Amino acid sequence: MSEANRNISILCIGAGYVGGPTMAVIASKCPDVKVTVVDINPERIARWNSDHLPIYEPGLDDVVRSARGRNLFFGTDIVAGIQEADIIFVSVNTPTKMFGTGNGMAADLQYWEKTARQIRECARTPKIVVEKSTLPVKTAQAMKRILDAGNHQNRFTVLSNPEFLAEGSAVNDLENPDRVLIGSDATSEGLAARKKLVDIYARWVSRDRILTTNIWSSELSKLVSNAFLAQRISSINAISALCEKTDADISEVSKAVGMDSRLGSKFLNASIGFGGSCFKKDILNLVYLCRYYNLHEVADYWEGVVRINEYQKERFVVNMLGNMFQTLSGKKICLLGFAFKAHTGDTRESPGIFIARRLMEEQAELIVTDPEAIENARQDLAGAQGNIRYTEDPYEAADGSDAIALITEWPQYASLDFERIFRSMVQPAFIFDGRNILDHQRLYEIGFNVFPIGKPALTHFHDEPDMTA
Repeated sequence: MSEANRNISILCIGAGYVGGPTMAVIASKCPDVKVTVVDINPERIARWNSDHLPIYEPGLDDVVRSARGRNLFFGTDIVAGIQEADIIFVSVNTPTKMFGTGNGMAADLQYWEKTARQIRECARTPKIVVEKSTLPVKTAQAMKRILDAGNHQNRFTVLSNPEFLAEGSAVNDLENPDRVLIGSDATSEGLAARKKLVDIYARWVSRDRILTTNIWSSELSKLVSNAFLAQRISSINAISALCEKTDADISEVSKAVGMDSRLGSKFLNASIGFGGSCFKKDILNLVYLCRYYNLHEVADYWEGVVRINEYQKERFVVNMLGNMFQTLSGKKICLLGFAFKAHTGDTRESPGIFIARRLMEEQAELIVTDPEAIENARQDLAGAQGNIRYTEDPYEAADGSDAIALITEWPQYASLDFERIFRSMVQPAFIFDGRNILDHQRLYEIGFNVFPIGKPALTHFHDEPDMTA
């Protein structure tokens, strides 16, 4: 980092899953840079200043403790933060719009716009404003117009710096990123601002991994990256349905496909579907943009990725219903896991939410267990009609249940004492492995009726009619 860039002050507006970890890593890697994270939610800020952080990420506690109080600060005084900062990251929530034009697809930019106006009104000196939230293409242009309105012209330079974090590995993704993407205008001001941000990341990221583009390419690259990852998941899940009809094994198919060097093996594990805050939201945002520009065939293609994901979750529930004698009414079902993926407590868009609500529609009684997501599960299912209990103990959750549905691929679930669990369950006992992480043959030998994703079921029912005669 050049001398001109030392002792600068960074502000991040938004202390969520992106802002908090990103700023913590920047502070830990740049001890001479003051980093302040602000949020309108005082309870969230209080937790960032406590021993119980508002989000769970492996390694995050250590990173925060290493810098908090030295050059990393969490607070609620947004005005003072704006006035002091040289660089302002905007990491506010941009959920899917659920009203008016674009309902269910477009990004809801009201929080982003309010933040842009607040920066404009409170700033007293020139600022570099960095888009960190996932935003539609051309949003930077709208932000610049808001910032430059009135007598504020040329005081603000806007950059795009999208995040590419995978929850459960966010700290490692920040410390050892595949790439850091920074988009800017080609003006002298834009290039100078871009260099300042490049120099910050270059403190710990090699320059060949810092990619600079125009600002529109940067904004679109974030949406496209998530769309491509989700497309792979939906593709393998679509094939899993075919495997179950043809007695093929999805694990063998995905291994064969993944060994093709042109394709690779990542994101080819069949499951109950993708979740999280980004995939569905970003694809729907992409769909809306395509429809806005009259690219309806392109929009239909990407919308299909979301439809397959919804289909996979519904298929899982229908499979449970069909194999448990066409009724779930009054039956106790243990949900092993509720977070949308392992190693995080995040439940946003988790398949568990859909599956739990559908099971309760079938009048099943639910027992939900998860090592990190119990409180979020309570909030997600608050107001749902049905009988539901929560526990962090998987053995307690399985006790007296008719079936287990594995929702989250927590590695500790694969090593549970399933002989003990089998003895505690109602017979016949069922396991529906929504992540294919269990030893299905061993479970069958214990006595379970086992239903994986994309593989032949292993059951102890031998009274099916012989269709070969």
